[in-house]
Amino acid sequence: MRIVLVGPPGAGKGTQAHVLAKTLSIPHISTGDLFRANISQGTPLGLEAKGYMDAGRLVPDEVTIGMAKDRLAQEDAAHGFLLDGFPRNLVQAKALDEILAESGIALNGVLDLEVPEDEVVKRIAGRRLCRNDGSHVFHVHYNAPSVEGICDECGGELYQRSDDTEDAVRTRLEVYHTETEPIIEYYAQQGLVTTIPALGKVDEVTQRAVDALEQRKQG
Repeated sequence: MRIVLVGPPGAGKGTQAHVLAKTLSIPHISTGDLFRANISQGTPLGLEAKGYMDAGRLVPDEVTIGMAKDRLAQEDAAHGFLLDGFPRNLVQAKALDEILAESGIALNGVLDLEVPEDEVVKRIAGRRLCRNDGSHVFHVHYNAPSVEGICDECGGELYQRSDDTEDAVRTRLEVYHTETEPIIEYYAQQGLVTTIPALGKVDEVTQRAVDALEQRKQG
């Protein structure tokens, strides 16, 4: 299957993308992975992207689109893929349609992970990371440390990232509403969108997504 996963920051896209891709035996292709791979390999697109990033500027759509096109041409994506973070706006969505059309294929579905805005803020603003090891992540509501501000794993100091503050999260949500939400309507007009309630346990959300995709295959 060829799937796009969308949803606001904090909806659990990364987690669901990883699980769904493994369940469906298709590659999980994220924008972050595209950037890291191209930059680490020193590709022309990677070098161009790095130049923008080092200057603190947004990477232009055409660079991101070029990376996605190269990745989708790889052998492991021939029988399906799950896109996470791409497309992020209408320009990229229309470019993806063109890329797929060149190979005579199209998307099978778009999964829209739906989470109330207040829950998004609660999820992200409550995160705390360990200064000694960033992989040690806690949450003031859902996974609180035994001692406030102290990592259970190594005793390091826990801190809140600057882009995890409530104000920063609400700014990120505004960008999502402005730039990314329009692609949901774009794909809905093509009959591709299934909205998945993303509250609850990870496996519950995954099962809703799998069920929705199965219905789409049968329909």
